[in-house]
Amino acid sequence: MPRPALARPTLPRLSRAAETEVLIEALEHLVRGIVDFPDDVQVSSRNLRRGRVLQVRVHPDDLGKVIGRGGRTARALRTVVSSLAGDSYVRVDLLDADEAR
Repeated sequence: MPRPALARPTLPRLSRAAETEVLIEALEHLVRGIVDFPDDVQVSSRNLRRGRVLQVRVHPDDLGKVIGRGGRTARALRTVVSSLAGDSYVRVDLLDADEAR
């Protein structure tokens, strides 16, 4: 006798603005845990035609920590954010706080 298929629980769908806010908060929390100057961490969002861009600004001395050896930390941050975003396209840019906007 075949087993009945288990129904997957579905979460309520967030609005695009609420989803962006969740991504910003998650990314900011992760980056603040890595850096030496957590008060200098700023995450902002811009909408583009292809999706969203999350810009992370950190103290210039922390940029290397956020990028990581060979870009591993940056890649891991992008993977986590992409997983949280689901089907939406999200790009994560890492900038130092002194870089022009």
